[in-house]
Amino acid sequence: MNGRKKLVIGLFGFGTVGRALHSLLETTRPDGVKIKRICVRDINKDRGIDASFTNNPDEIFNDPEINMVVELIDDASASYQIITRALREGKAAVSGNKKMLAVHLPELIDLQKETGATLLYDASACGSIPVIRNLEEYYDNELLISVKGILNGSSNYILTKVFNHGMTYAAALKEAQEAGFAESDPSLDVDGWDSLSKLIIITVHAFGTYIHPDKIFTFGISHMSQGDINFAREKNRRIKLVGHVEKLSDGRLIACVIPQLLSDNKYIYSVDDEFNGVVIKGLYYDKQFMFGRGAGGYPTGSAILSDITASQYDYKYEYKKRLTHPNDLPQFTNDVHFRVYYRYQSPEDLNLINFESISEKYISEGFNYVVGVTSLESLHKVASKLRERDVFVAAYPPD
Repeated sequence: MNGRKKLVIGLFGFGTVGRALHSLLETTRPDGVKIKRICVRDINKDRGIDASFTNNPDEIFNDPEINMVVELIDDASASYQIITRALREGKAAVSGNKKMLAVHLPELIDLQKETGATLLYDASACGSIPVIRNLEEYYDNELLISVKGILNGSSNYILTKVFNHGMTYAAALKEAQEAGFAESDPSLDVDGWDSLSKLIIITVHAFGTYIHPDKIFTFGISHMSQGDINFAREKNRRIKLVGHVEKLSDGRLIACVIPQLLSDNKYIYSVDDEFNGVVIKGLYYDKQFMFGRGAGGYPTGSAILSDITASQYDYKYEYKKRLTHPNDLPQFTNDVHFRVYYRYQSPEDLNLINFESISEKYISEGFNYVVGVTSLESLHKVASKLRERDVFVAAYPPD
């Protein structure tokens, strides 16, 4: 066994990722790892494999042989119940539920400390890209400045079809849904909520600071019009949906999820299709770029398998940035100013945002926009109104 622990797994969920994980375990057959029981909602559904299924969670939790719980379900509330019960009962746990983690991560960190059980979740942020583990192991110092990137494969697939293939947003969305990259209700992806959850998790491991989802300005691409697309093309830029966290020179943290008008000298400009790309910037090592598939059963299942095999060697997140100096963590702020492109319909829409200066303005019968400097604070105050109206806002960084 070469120092590996034997892991007997109780698996919750057998959707796309659960099925991919089962297939990967059948293919790779890692020493000392087996799935003993799988908990699903519909026990009568034929899943085409020879496995022990149950719809009763107690059959997993009350089995003394099962020492690891792997949770791969969509329901954040049920995910929370499963993971907290596993940790309290001393079972190692692996989760891919980013929404649950983004809301409950501080509590789950405390629960791990209290019980001694471990929770791993590399698959929750960027699929096959080992962002979390790299931030834990290789960027565990004060030199880290920022982490930003394309954190959602579905929205990136849509934007690729728009900017690389000349499709309309509506046609690109339909194709993404038909290809299985977007749900029938795509709002979680295209409105930025999936990227937000991942950004919160990344921030905890990058800087130690937990930021509640309600505090972070989040705006997606569902309001993007053909006029916005044409504007980006005229400026030789592409629109990408970007999650961004950065430590300012005064030590405070900013974070947001917002479309960005990117020039071709940016690393993530050329990240296409369902791929994710993450840029990590440091004080002395400048920028490092991580790239890989961010969506799909097998990329995510591979990340889950990596967490499982890491657990065989008692690997755990140490949360050094958060736990070493808990009273000296970077404080979150929305007090930062930057240039944005803002397309609007009416003077009332324009007055929603407090612009410090406007450098470009265009008004016509059916298309109006301004380019100007505003603050994250101004955008955050009216975030819900921006999402309700026919407007579009995007960060417009310098070349």
